[in-house]
Amino acid sequence: MALFNLTEFFAQLPPGARLLGLDPGAARIGVALSDVGRRIASPYGTLQRAKLKQNAAEVAAIAAREGVGGLIVGLPLDGEQKLGPRAQAARDWAHAMSAATGLPVALVDESFTTADAHERMIEAGLSRARRGEIIDKAAAAAILQAALDAMGG
Repeated sequence: MALFNLTEFFAQLPPGARLLGLDPGAARIGVALSDVGRRIASPYGTLQRAKLKQNAAEVAAIAAREGVGGLIVGLPLDGEQKLGPRAQAARDWAHAMSAATGLPVALVDESFTTADAHERMIEAGLSRARRGEIIDKAAAAAILQAALDAMGG
């Protein structure tokens, strides 16, 4: 499967297909899910980072259970909004995840999503331990919401 820009990506999705947002980190992968109208992203869960085959099987199982038609993956651009080593790794991972699950994928700039999610949780008074439990899926929801908003969801 290929990587798509958002316009092409949204145009090829079947009506009512939900989207899965993924924030691949070094230790965990944050997961978020859209509603069927593709307007609202909600935190869904966290997967432990493992071999691609195992993570792809987990993502495919979620996709089948939830009626997911495509993946939105966070792209960690560097401070100059360019593709650095982390962004290249995320792009390669997105290609491989798409091929392994058979789902189309689009990349969305994830700059500052984790930091923004941390800030909102601190303002809400969540403890450090609680923030650690939910930060990955909250960041995935922010990435997915950015894609939905960009497409007028």
